Order: sequence, then structure tokens, then C-alpha cells
Amino acid sequence: METTMAQGLHITDENAGYDAACKRVLSEKAILARIMKACLEEYKNCDVNDIAGKYIEGQPQVSEVPVLPDESGSVISGMDTEDKSIREGSVTYDIRFRAVVPGTEEQIGLIINVEAQNDFYPGYPIITRGVYYCCRIISSQYGREFTGSHYERIKKVYSIWICMNPPKYRKNSITRYRLVEEQLVGEAVEPVENYDLLSIVMLCLGGPGGGNYEGVLRMLDVLLSNETSEVEKRKILQDDYGIQMTQTMEQEVSVMCNLSKGVEAKGMTNGILASIKNLVKNLGMSVEQAMSVLEVPEAERQKYMDLLEQE
Repeated sequence: METTMAQGLHITDENAGYDAACKRVLSEKAILARIMKACLEEYKNCDVNDIAGKYIEGQPQVSEVPVLPDESGSVISGMDTEDKSIREGSVTYDIRFRAVVPGTEEQIGLIINVEAQNDFYPGYPIITRGVYYCCRIISSQYGREFTGSHYERIKKVYSIWICMNPPKYRKNSITRYRLVEEQLVGEAVEPVENYDLLSIVMLCLGGPGGGNYEGVLRMLDVLLSNETSEVEKRKILQDDYGIQMTQTMEQEVSVMCNLSKGVEAKGMTNGILASIKNLVKNLGMSVEQAMSVLEVPEAERQKYMDLLEQE
């Protein structure tokens, strides 16, 4: 059986392969359904099987054009992942799909974007990129979801960011940012659905060493961990989260585990080095201050000092 991940992984760049593997695993309906239930209020009372089978993409079927146009399989597609604008350039989303809001008389749709973010300090606050992505997805609806002045047809947008290496103060946390109504004068009230049109959710993983290590945070940490073996991942996902590991998904996880062995050391070093340089350049920190913020162990700091001198 061909798998959605085995195809197209014949590449020499291990980092690119691992990133692709992460995105494909995250795009499985069983995984997205649990993220939606934990983070999106529209689905908090829904069964995860209903979310995966009834609400993702509006119907229990896979679109013909997947996220990666040269592949096919059980990944979420629903819509093009590249958003082009002549003046603003192009944005390629990790995962973007449609979903239907349950329990509404008139069918209400959502557009959901999921991003896997390894570097929490890319030179700007991650949340600002989430706001930008939401705005781009909303503006791109003109001519597709509505025309003329029919702004009432704008679909609500979610941008969900899975941060794998957050700072200590954000580990094992889920934070939502959205538009809210605030009465400055008087008590006028607008229907929530008229302005609650974009939300950014930050899922910051942290591992078993801290609190709140449960639910979707533990599931994602296990799924994306470089340290958890393939066998352990299968057992935890099946026994603790009721995720039936199909042959396709087993092979996806296997590919990711195998790739992680080759990129873990190199990726960690490069990621920390890039973060140090970003903090120094954009926030005016010294190299020592940057390493302290990033919690680089004392025994490893000289290594990064030497690497920076070589550049």
C-alpha cells in the first residue's frame, strides 16, 4: 500500500524531509480532530470521531487534490495551501482546510490553518505571524466566498500554531487570541458572530517535566518527539488517545522517527544558533544574554561561541 508520506520523501535534505513528515502526520484527520476538540470552542462538546468523519472539510471524504499536489492519500486538503497576492507576495501554509460548525441550522463553515513551528524566536513574535496569516486568509475570501459588499459571508478563520521548542514560561500551555467586544460608552451589544472572525491559538509543547502535561499537549509531544520510539508512540496513541493506527499512519510515524535520528543533533544546533543570532540582531542582546534566555547549558555555550566566530 502506498502511503501519503512514503511518496515524495526521496530527498537528500533530512531537515526538509523531517519537516514534511511532521506536517503530513499532523494533517491526519484523527490528529486534527483532537486538536480541534481541545482548542476550538465550536467542537469542545463533539466526539472526535464525529469531528473527523462529519465536520472536517464539511463531509466525511478526502478531497481529490491533497495538501501536496503531487500526492494522494488520507491527508487533509480542502483548499490550496498557497495564498498569492501580486502586491504582497505568496504565503504557503503548512495545513489549511475547511470545517463545518456542528449544531447550526444554517451550515456555517470555518477555515482552519495549522502550523508546526520549531523556532520560537525567528526574529519576530510568532503571534504577529499568526495574525497576518488570519488576515490573509480572510482577505483571500473576496471573490471566492463572497463578492461585492456581502461581508456577512466571511468565514471565521483559525490559525493554530504548534510550537515545539517554546521558552520555559510557555511550556505546556494553550493560549487563544481573538477579537472581543468592549463597551467604552453605553451598553450596545453586537452579535458575536459579526466580529468573532479570527482567532490564533498557540499550543506550546513542553514535555513531561512540567505541569499540564496531559490531553492534546501530551499527544502532540509524543507524536512529534525525537526521543520517543516508534513502538512507544504507537502504544500511547492507541491506548491513551484511541487513535487507531492504520497502516498508512504507522508508516508515516515510522518515516518521521527514522528521519529524526539523522536531524536531531544537527537541527538542534542549527536551531539554537539561529535563535541566538536573531535575539542579538533584533533585540540587542549580547550572545551571553541570548544563551541565558534560550537556557543553553553552561557546558555547551563555548561551542556556540566558537560557531559564531567561524561565521
